[in-house]
Amino acid sequence: MSTHEQHSRARRLLAAAGAATLTLAAGLVPHQAVAADGDRVLTVAVAQSVDSLSPFLASRLLSTSIHRLMYEYLTNYDPKDAHAVPALATKWESSPDKLTWTYTIRSDSKWSDGRQTTAEDAAWTFNTMMTDEGAATANGSFVANFKKVTAPSPTKLVIELKKPQATMTALDVPIVPKHIWEKAGDFSKFNNDKKFPVVGNGPFILTDYKPDSYVRLKANKDFWRGAPKFDELVFRYYKDQDAAVAALRKGEVSFVAGAPALTPAQAASLKGEKDIHVNDAPGRRFYALAVNPGARAKNGQKFGDGHPSLLDERVRHALFMAVDRKTIIDKVFQGYAVQGEGYIPPRFSSYFWKPADGQELAYDPAEAARLLDQAGYKKNGDGKRVDKDGKPITYRVLCHATDPNDKAIGQYLKEWWGDLGIGMKLDCLDNVSDPWLAGTYDLAFDGWSVNPDPDFVLSIHTCGALPATPKDTGATDNFICDKKYDDLYARQLAEYDPAKRADIVKQMESRLYDLGYMNVMAYPNAVEAYRTDQIESITTMPAKAGNIYGQDGYWSWWSATPADSDGSSGGSGSTGVVVGVAVGAAVLVGGGVLFALRRRATAEERE
Repeated sequence: MSTHEQHSRARRLLAAAGAATLTLAAGLVPHQAVAADGDRVLTVAVAQSVDSLSPFLASRLLSTSIHRLMYEYLTNYDPKDAHAVPALATKWESSPDKLTWTYTIRSDSKWSDGRQTTAEDAAWTFNTMMTDEGAATANGSFVANFKKVTAPSPTKLVIELKKPQATMTALDVPIVPKHIWEKAGDFSKFNNDKKFPVVGNGPFILTDYKPDSYVRLKANKDFWRGAPKFDELVFRYYKDQDAAVAALRKGEVSFVAGAPALTPAQAASLKGEKDIHVNDAPGRRFYALAVNPGARAKNGQKFGDGHPSLLDERVRHALFMAVDRKTIIDKVFQGYAVQGEGYIPPRFSSYFWKPADGQELAYDPAEAARLLDQAGYKKNGDGKRVDKDGKPITYRVLCHATDPNDKAIGQYLKEWWGDLGIGMKLDCLDNVSDPWLAGTYDLAFDGWSVNPDPDFVLSIHTCGALPATPKDTGATDNFICDKKYDDLYARQLAEYDPAKRADIVKQMESRLYDLGYMNVMAYPNAVEAYRTDQIESITTMPAKAGNIYGQDGYWSWWSATPADSDGSSGGSGSTGVVVGVAVGAAVLVGGGVLFALRRRATAEERE
């Protein structure tokens, strides 16, 4: 993510196409930060493709980040402490019983076609998500508790709730123009990628897009907060991350994000290079091993072919107890990560959770072997663990073909599980969406970017996120459905006291940990790099030690100042700026740059 959170919901769109190899036509790639027409271009090399340009469908970090740039949300996040700050809404207040929320919509925001942005646009966006299953695909969890949404005036939005909801200042939902989107038709199929420029009111306007190639954004000169200083923003896809790093060295791109981060070797090779700055900061992602818990739909129908042995909690615990997380941090991430524990990364200290004494699934191969024996999966004469039918157990592990961490850790898993007598087949694919959504996998490398308010990444493990039928693709991450977890989720959503809510969230993390379906191995750092001869300054989030790519808001790209800028054009500088970027989708923009967009709607890429 997110997500977002998958999010029938027509996620078929997200799983549609496989990855495509990047092809760069001669003359299409900008080799400098200034285009032929004099426009200053900020080109971002990314290792992820767009799943959808519809904010009703998108869940990948790349795509949701693009939507942060295209559309305003009701609120934004301050980069210092992530508290809610004005965006489309200038202020908000709740009734004493917390069941009615009133937002004042700013009067100085306009759509890029010249129409005024009003409360009616927000009301229409939320009502559409409340009444149309396709429109609820990505962000339906935010409105599931909404009772009624109205716009009594152009600057007044009123949301009535069924019960109190603690996320009312953290509704990470792009507000779209009613007069454009009411003509969209089937929201489960409309991908928002046929007519350009796309009408928006954010800091950038989407002007061009080619699937598995590029997305191009131009600065919105009429943005209420001030125009960005770069005239154009380009996110280009590289299947080969080393090629992206080489492009940075040659000045063909201004910024490299990685997949989702630079490898230790890449970061080390860039440090100290002239005109290149490496940003290494605590990340907002977790990196996990997800277990197929037995794919099922809301109607109770089961599907997929996950290995039945994984339905036993002892087996799931045994597999994770055979994982040496310290080795993963030291050998694979080489120190550019923190050892995984709970579901929420330590960057979000209020919600960070650690297992209690006696609860931790610590590295203990002997105990792992004992648990497997206890579960009835013992070794045969050849030293292979066998299932109930006497067949040797071999697990299929979904792996992202472009992520070197998946491949490296996969080799360790093969060794560690092999010592237990369990076989492992690493399925490294460009398109992991198809088997993921069909439930035709045993385990998978998983990961999400967590927002300052964790509600979304918590929601994707509720029973309500399951697909309606096996033919649909709900908002679920990997088909987890647990009543105790659901009860805790409902409690945290209704709890306004921050300390009490944080305690409930930690109980949810504890429950997820005990179930063993989501085993967090690491919290990777945000390791990225940019050219200082192209970008003079750019805002990180948090401001003192944070990431640039994949923020909660649009702050990095909006605040970025060209190295040749005299500071006289465009919007405000980054000093004193309230910054935030949404985790969920990066944009591929191209001043003639191709960005291969692979349709891999996997959790690693979702907000």
